[in-house]
Amino acid sequence: MKLKVTVNGIPYEIEVEVEEQEVRPLGSIVIGSGGPGALTPVTASVKATSANAVVAPLSGSVARILVEEGQDIAEGEVLLVLEAMKMETEITAPHAGKVGRILVEKGDAVQGGQGLIELA
Repeated sequence: MKLKVTVNGIPYEIEVEVEEQEVRPLGSIVIGSGGPGALTPVTASVKATSANAVVAPLSGSVARILVEEGQDIAEGEVLLVLEAMKMETEITAPHAGKVGRILVEKGDAVQGGQGLIELA
C-alpha cells in the first residue's frame, strides 16, 4: 500500500506492507471456575409434600393467596401470587379440582419446587 506523508512541508511517498492479523473467535467465558473442565452441572430441588401439590416455579415470597381450603377450582384459575424481584407471578391450577390444604401463608418466603397448595 502506498501512502503520501508530509513532514515539515516536504511530501514523501511511502510504501507500507500491512500484515493481516489473525482474528480468533471468543471462546467460552467462565466466571468463578478453575477452568473449562472444572464445570459440573447441578440441579437444585425442594421436594413437594405430595404428588398433588402445586409447586413454586421460582423462589420468592407469597404476596396473595386467592383461594381457601375446600374451595372448588377450575383449570387455569389463579390460586396465589408470588413476588420475586418486584415482579408478580400468578400460580394457576394445573387442572380442575378442590383445594385440599394451603401449605403457605401470606409473606412466607418460598423456594423453587416447594409445595404451595395441595389439591384434593
